[in-house]
Amino acid sequence: MSQMLALVILMLILFIGDLVAVRTKAWVPSIFICAALFLAGYWTFFPQDIVAVAGIPSVVAVMMMYLLITNMGTLLSIKELKNQWKTIVIALSGILGIIAILLGIGSFIFGFKTVVVAIPPLVGGVVSALIMSEGAKEAGLASLSVFAIVIYVMQGFAGYPLTSLALKKEGKRLLSQYRSGQLIFKEQEEAAAEVAAASAAANSELKLFKKMPEKYNTDFFKFFRLSLVSYLAYLTSTLLAPIVSVSPFVLCLLFGVIATSIGFLEKQALQKANGFGFAIMALMLFIFDGLKQATPSMMMEIIFPLAGTIVLGVIGMYIFSFIAGKILKTSKEMAFAVSLTALYGFPADYIITNEVIKSLTEDEKEREMLTSHMLPPMLVGGFITVTIVSVVLAGIFVGLL
Repeated sequence: MSQMLALVILMLILFIGDLVAVRTKAWVPSIFICAALFLAGYWTFFPQDIVAVAGIPSVVAVMMMYLLITNMGTLLSIKELKNQWKTIVIALSGILGIIAILLGIGSFIFGFKTVVVAIPPLVGGVVSALIMSEGAKEAGLASLSVFAIVIYVMQGFAGYPLTSLALKKEGKRLLSQYRSGQLIFKEQEEAAAEVAAASAAANSELKLFKKMPEKYNTDFFKFFRLSLVSYLAYLTSTLLAPIVSVSPFVLCLLFGVIATSIGFLEKQALQKANGFGFAIMALMLFIFDGLKQATPSMMMEIIFPLAGTIVLGVIGMYIFSFIAGKILKTSKEMAFAVSLTALYGFPADYIITNEVIKSLTEDEKEREMLTSHMLPPMLVGGFITVTIVSVVLAGIFVGLL
């Protein structure tokens, strides 16, 4: 298959996903449709390396991940991170629910080792899936080695539509309160004040470069600063490795926040450098590339434990996040959506949230209100579960095989 044909096919799939999401008003998320089409493609005529052939090898996707996560940090202030402590508690409670239900019930149905292999990938990302896959292989558990990868690949099929449903209910609740005047809230006033302050201080946003003429702040200068901050996060992770393992992507988020607060990065630097759309496209293709591991024969062999562990995990997640939400006075829909980020993480959490917001209203002020309420907890929840907790769990659980 030629590079351009591969690229055309992949872009068509992404467009079909968007089209369905728009037509269904995000009841069917684009990422769910794309995943289904990729799976069908790999089972029929797709070459296994179609994403790399199209021009997005893994090294390009990882580069985009560094830039995107650092850029996400520019959207969060240090104050916002402090304000998201409830999100962190809810996300952790959802993970606790997965562990409790699967170890308590799942181990009797599917076996202890199957559950042990399932939990870390179900909670998080590719790193934890690979750790458990290698651990199962070394323990002589070939089918469970495959199971670890497939559960990581397939868990989004449960997470995407459930998240969309929860966020739509939450968004409608917020819009109803906002339109009726009940939502005259302090956060809105603070957000409006921050926006006004940001607009007034547009020229001084880059405090470290305030004497530099604006004409020198080119797209490449923005890319350079984003790359530098991402590299510092990577370097810090490497230096800390002998002492403690910290994901460089977690540090990218933190460093993005710090770099923006000191005036080294502007807010939404990647958008202003005209690179955001391409970066999202590359990262989405990288996610779907993982579906090439799921062959029909493999799926038939592990379909029962796969479906069972995901269903039990989601039930545990809902129960525990519901309890945490009640205690912390957070709506059950938002609490459930935050806990569901464990099933996919970034950028799916960002994409689904924005799709839902766009489907609920055309009014820009209403979209800003929904974004300020729904996007920060979804992003923070995804980073806590996928990039931090899942790797820690994998390190613990692999020793139980």
